[in-house]
Amino acid sequence: MTTSQAAMSDPDVQRRRDLREFLMSRRARVSPVEAGLPDGGARRRTPGLRREEVAVLAGVGVSWYQWLEQGRDITVSPQVLDSVSRVLKLGETERRHLYVLAGLNPPLPTLRAAPVTDGLRRLIDAWMPFPAHILDPYWNVITFNEAAGLVFGYTDHHVNCLVNCFTNPIYSERDTTWRVNAEHVVAQFRVAASGRPGDPLFQAIVDELAEVSPEFAEIWARNDVKAGGMLYKQIAHPVAGLLNFESTQLRVPERPDLTIVLHNPELDTDTAAKLEWLVTPEGRRGMMRPAG
Repeated sequence: MTTSQAAMSDPDVQRRRDLREFLMSRRARVSPVEAGLPDGGARRRTPGLRREEVAVLAGVGVSWYQWLEQGRDITVSPQVLDSVSRVLKLGETERRHLYVLAGLNPPLPTLRAAPVTDGLRRLIDAWMPFPAHILDPYWNVITFNEAAGLVFGYTDHHVNCLVNCFTNPIYSERDTTWRVNAEHVVAQFRVAASGRPGDPLFQAIVDELAEVSPEFAEIWARNDVKAGGMLYKQIAHPVAGLLNFESTQLRVPERPDLTIVLHNPELDTDTAAKLEWLVTPEGRRGMMRPAG
């Protein structure tokens, strides 16, 4: 392998090359007027901003910024990258991309109170007759399909998935796999909370739930952590009977603040047929009658 080939196969070399191309392309699209500088008129040959202008506006040395854009192996800080991002008018995704190319861990996505798009609602509605719901970063159920309401008892009120696990009878009484899954859910919630240290909303959920649920307090005190993934659930439904699910979490790249949870019937069970019946008029009428 030649020296040139070895350099091309080096991921750090490729990363710095991508950094150079990214910064040059972002700089070229910002006009002096947009950056608050004089236009320069027809005499200006450089499309967008010059390197020196970016450096001055970002409050960094001209030579340092030139080295950054050249992809040299230099030390960078989050504060400087944020200043450069501001000058180049980078969006959140572009700013995170700049961090990665500069060799730093990207900042956490900004939590938004943006509504769930119609496309995401159609996605979980298309999962019918199987249950599906969408969680915000704090595991509040912000929307769900009809099957989730029939199977898990979700209502139009905003409910929290972790709180449900320990206070909703559907979880504590009907879920035959409750003990194992409760331990997994708590460990997964700890991972979610640790990603945003000091966030008072995560801490409030933990504190309030620990006061009303000794089971939660005992499991939380173990400090276990687990990555999100697939859980197996068996629900003893009062109308449909035993329902066996694989529960899978999916992330949406354009909405990193949301998690889609899909419940798929386990193979070699009659769960799918029972769910298809449960959403029929006869099944819904059965839900309205008191369980015997």
